[in-house]
Order: sequence, then structure tokens, then C-alpha cells
Amino acid sequence: MATVMTKPRRTDATDPGAVLNAVGNAILVIDSDNRIRFANHAAEQMLGVSAAVLLHRPLDRLLPTDNPLFSLLDKVRSTDTSISEAGIRMESPRVQSMSVTVDGSPLPDERGTVVLSLRSSSIVEQINRQLTHRHAARSVMSMAAMLAHEVKNPLSGIRGAAQLLEQNAADNERELTRLICDETDRIVGLVDRMDEFADQRPLERRAVNIHQVLEHVRKLVQAGTSQSVRFIENYDPSLPPVHGSRDQLIQVFLNLVKNAAEALPEQSGEIELTTRYRHGVRLAVPGHSSRLALPIEVAVRDNGSGIPDDLRSHLFDPFVTTKPHGSGLGLALAAKIIGDHGGIIDVDSEPRRTEFRVILPRHRELDD
Repeated sequence: MATVMTKPRRTDATDPGAVLNAVGNAILVIDSDNRIRFANHAAEQMLGVSAAVLLHRPLDRLLPTDNPLFSLLDKVRSTDTSISEAGIRMESPRVQSMSVTVDGSPLPDERGTVVLSLRSSSIVEQINRQLTHRHAARSVMSMAAMLAHEVKNPLSGIRGAAQLLEQNAADNERELTRLICDETDRIVGLVDRMDEFADQRPLERRAVNIHQVLEHVRKLVQAGTSQSVRFIENYDPSLPPVHGSRDQLIQVFLNLVKNAAEALPEQSGEIELTTRYRHGVRLAVPGHSSRLALPIEVAVRDNGSGIPDDLRSHLFDPFVTTKPHGSGLGLALAAKIIGDHGGIIDVDSEPRRTEFRVILPRHRELDD
């Protein structure tokens, strides 16, 4: 009896493009002429340009030719091996500034064509730094609780004694008693500010329009400064509300914008306020069992002299300040408040460009 040969059943092939579009990393295929042959959805979001516009576009239309990405492409082609490099800065007038880790691999059978996988390394770095900020805030909370009980009572006695001495002091001695009172008041004020760190009450969160917060802060700063400051507002009007405390967010951004105004040059000072929507960031928020999306980014940028290198990594630590008479608690408190919101605060600074970035959760009802 003859054997009937049957062909194996054919299954539908998976579309490679659909697979790559489902990948969270940005994928770019660059040909031998450094033209973009393919870009997935994540690459569109990272570069802020649609795939239709990116296709066949020279890479040097997006990034300057001295960007380290071009050097990585040359190494992959010359060695015909996969190469990874971290900390590549993606920045140009067309591309949002970010730090990325890039994996480059040669595409078999297509000489000179390289597949790039890009993932943002800045988010991981920011989360790690945010944890450091929270640990520093906890240390201040313990110190604040101790100071409130152990320091303020003796200070009240010192001030009272100075006032009694002032009543019978000669005119040339009253200056000294007044100095004692003033310095005592200053220390009490410092302890009161530190008391804010010890406030462990849960936040009363609700839907907050972040643009109304920024507009309120802008008006306060403009009314309180005598110098001419040019504000630039680049807002995304489609942003959903933030899940947070309006008053505390005003406190954070008032601190950031006032610091920016104080750092500006005497002429041509600019403060740029930017909001945008970011995808794919979720973190655990205190007081909630589930993770909330953190897609709302607010940036405060100024064209001042910048932050000294030796202070940058400790800027959110208590008692660290660039001001001659600053307490060094403003940014530490801002970091605590943003941490209580489950958000992230970070800074990037160089001469003529300092940018504080705050990433916040959207209102939880929109996550249901």
C-alpha cells in the first residue's frame, strides 16, 4: 500500500514588525549610509517623531555628528560584533535631552546595517537618587523631632532672660540683648522649618491641575521679585490631573522657581516651565497597595550660572545650599514632599542651563 506523504501544517508567521513594536526599548535599524530603515513605537516616543517621518531620514538630521552614537555605529561596523555603551547623551533641538544605554548589533546579510536598542538610563538613576533623598529626609525627621523637644524650650528661657536684661541695660548694651533675641528667633524659625519634616500625616490627595499650580507660582514669583524675569511656558494642554496635594505642590514649585529666579543673571534672565506626558513609568506610592503611573513630568529650567559640581550630587541633602545665607532645607523638603507623592525629583546642571525635573503620578481614577 502506497504511503501518502503529507506536508506539515503551515502556521501563520508572526509579523516581525508587530513584535518589535511591542518591545519597550526603542529599536532603530540604521543602514550603511546612516539612514533610518526602521523605528518601532518606543523609538517614536523617545525621539518625539513618527515612524513615517523617521523612515529613510539621515540620522544626522536628528543628532549632531559628534554624538557618541555615531562612534558606536562605526565600532559595530568595523568589528562586526555587538557593542553596548551606557550613558550616551541624546540631545539636540529635535530630541528631548536624556541619557540612554545603547546596544548595537550588526544585521546579518546586510553589510553596514546596524540594529540599535536604546533604553533610558535616566529613570533608573533618578529612582536610585530618589531613594537616597528619602533616606536623608528620614534622618532629618528624627533630628527635627529631637530638636523640637530639646532645643525650643531652652531657647524660650534664653530669650526671656535677654528681654529682662534689656529692661535695665544701658543703651550701648541693648544692642547685645537685641542680638541675643534675634538669633534666638532665627534658631526657633529653623527648628520650626525642620518640624515640617516630622509631619507624618498621610497626604490628602485629589485631582490637581498642574498648570494651575504653575501659573499660581509664576504670579507669586513675578510679584515678589524686582528684577525683570522672562517666563517661557511650554505646556502640554492635554495632560491629565496630578494625584496629589495642591498646597504641597505649590510649596515645591515655588521653591524651585524662586531658586531659579535668584540664580539668574542681572540681564536676559529666563525661566522655562515645561510639562509633558511620559509613558511607561510606574512606582509604588506610599499609602497604596498598587503601583501608580508616573507619566507627568514638570521641568523648571533657568539660564543662570549653574550648580557647582561638588554640590550637585548632594543638593537634596539637608543643610546643603549654594546661597550665602540659605538654610539648606528648601530642596530637602521638596524632595520629601515629592517622595511622599511617590514621585521623582532630579536636577541636571551646566553653565547657563540648570533644569529641575519632577515626575508625578496622574490622578488614580484614570488608572482604573
